[in-house]
Amino acid sequence: MQYQFKFEKILTIKEREKDEALNIYNQSVKRFETAAEKLYELLKKKEDLEDYQSYRLVNGLPVQEIRHHQHFIHQLERTIEHYQQIVMNARNHMNFQQERLLEKNVEVKKYEKIKEKDMTNFAEDVRLQEGRQMDDISIQHYMYRGN
Repeated sequence: MQYQFKFEKILTIKEREKDEALNIYNQSVKRFETAAEKLYELLKKKEDLEDYQSYRLVNGLPVQEIRHHQHFIHQLERTIEHYQQIVMNARNHMNFQQERLLEKNVEVKKYEKIKEKDMTNFAEDVRLQEGRQMDDISIQHYMYRGN
């Protein structure tokens, strides 16, 4: 007698869904990391530019160059704000995908637990059935010897 789990197809589908959710989550993590790295680079660039401008101001700097730096910093700040929004959206998306992945993991665990209990019950039924068969064989053997 071979064990056949009645929800095997459902378990397979749930495992596939979990794997897909894991792939989507990993992609969202990559997107978040890429956006965060770009934001870090922009912030570092702004900081370096401000340090350079401070250094140049101490040594004397033409007004036109100050305007140029201020305009560039202003554009950089707008870009930074844009990337902050992208990072925030990427983080929210990543957290959403993480929640989805956790839900899929829970679903798979439920079906695995059901399968485990079902397999235990099946093994117990097989053991009982084998015991009954052994009893029947013993009774038949006794009856055959008795005649």
